[in-house]
Amino acid sequence: MSSEMLPAFIETSNVDKKQGINEHQEESQKPRLGEGCEPISKRQMKKLIKQKQWEEQRELRKQKRKEKRKRKKLERQCQMESNSDGNDRKRVRRDVVHSTLRLIIDCSFDDLMVLKDIKKLHKQIQRCYAENRRALHPVQFYLTSHGGQLKKNMDENDKGWVNWKDIHIKPEHYSELIKKEDLIYLTSDSPNILKELDESKAYVIGGLVDHNHHKGLTYKQASDYGINHAQLPLGNFVKMNSRKVLAVNHVFEIILEYLETRDWQEAFFTILPQRKGAVPTDKTCESASYDPQSVRMEECGLDSDSSEEEDSRNELDSPREEKQDKENHTESTGNSLPH
Repeated sequence: MSSEMLPAFIETSNVDKKQGINEHQEESQKPRLGEGCEPISKRQMKKLIKQKQWEEQRELRKQKRKEKRKRKKLERQCQMESNSDGNDRKRVRRDVVHSTLRLIIDCSFDDLMVLKDIKKLHKQIQRCYAENRRALHPVQFYLTSHGGQLKKNMDENDKGWVNWKDIHIKPEHYSELIKKEDLIYLTSDSPNILKELDESKAYVIGGLVDHNHHKGLTYKQASDYGINHAQLPLGNFVKMNSRKVLAVNHVFEIILEYLETRDWQEAFFTILPQRKGAVPTDKTCESASYDPQSVRMEECGLDSDSSEEEDSRNELDSPREEKQDKENHTESTGNSLPH
């Protein structure tokens, strides 16, 4: 090779080497399979496909939502045209006839109860409120002397009570709210037997869960205030093989049931717990001229000093009560109704 051609060959060889080096660098900079960029799994691929389909169908979904709103609007219009008075619930409520009878739970015994009994009274009041709201003939419901432990317990465990409807919750004593001549205290110690309910009157139920520790207290209070008193005619219609003691909500529900049926016996047998073994009385007990005291001790077998029962045995279990909260335990109160 001539000396003239040698420099040219060397220069051409150097250019080829540089191009080869550049190509090699470019190849090395490209991500290799498994290096830097991981392969896409089947699951990820499905997600990408779904996401793409979601984006493509955005307008379709928007159109479907519009059609659904239009359809619901048409349904509401058709319903309003077929029912000018509103929905089905309002039609049912039209059948409710509110009673003018006032039914008061007297909560003035707060300081005579421990917290456990306060909580049980609270549950009984909740039950009364619920039953009155469902009743066909709801009464004018009053909760008086509301305060102390009871109010504190309601504030802590049932804050919704402030929004209760169709109830008058007052801190005042019932004697400050209702005329004395309109008041009738329901107490088992009264010698007066209630035959009918006068819907112009206000009937008072003692809000006391005392396990028979304060016998005769509600009767004494009624006498001290100089107001009328009476007991429900339980003995005229019912014989029971257990304690003749009714809880606050029992008395309340019996009155609601009577307002609907106007039948004491049906009211008693609908509401009384089955565990009490209630059966109709014989003709002797049904006589209106019987001596309540002698019937209490002899014919109907009531022991007014009956021993205290366990809390768990006071669980509600009447037909109506089976639909309610089974944790609502009823305790012996000042509203025991002997027969």
